[in-house]
Amino acid sequence: MSEVIKDAEFVVNDENDTGIIQIADDVVSSIVGLACTEVDGVSKLTGGITRDIISKLGKNNLSNGIRVVYQENNDLKVDVSVEVKFGFNIVDVSKAIQEKVKQSLLTMTGLKCDTVNVRVSSIDFSEK
Repeated sequence: MSEVIKDAEFVVNDENDTGIIQIADDVVSSIVGLACTEVDGVSKLTGGITRDIISKLGKNNLSNGIRVVYQENNDLKVDVSVEVKFGFNIVDVSKAIQEKVKQSLLTMTGLKCDTVNVRVSSIDFSEK
C-alpha cells in the first residue's frame, strides 16, 4: 500500500538563490512510518498483500502501509494503515498518530500535512 502520488517533485527553493533542496518521496514516507511506530499502542504498519510479500523477501521498510499525496497548495495528505495492540483505545491511538505524523513532518521537512487518515486494519493479540 505504500504509494506516493504527486505531479511534480517536492522542491524547496532557497531565498538566497544558492540552490534547491529536493526531498525524496521515500524520505517523506519513512518519516511518516517512523512517527506512526513511535505512538504507544501501534504494533506495526500494515499494507496490501503485495507489500507483505515484499517485506518477507527482506525489503521491509517504514513506508509499508503509507500513501502520501502532494496537493496543489504544497500540503500533504497522508493515509496510514496500522495494527493496534490489544487493550489500547483505537480512537486515542489514531488521534495520537495523526498529531505525531503532522508534527514530525513539519519539524523534519517543513511540510504541512493537511490530512492524516488512519485505517486500523487489525488488532495484535500477541503478548510481547
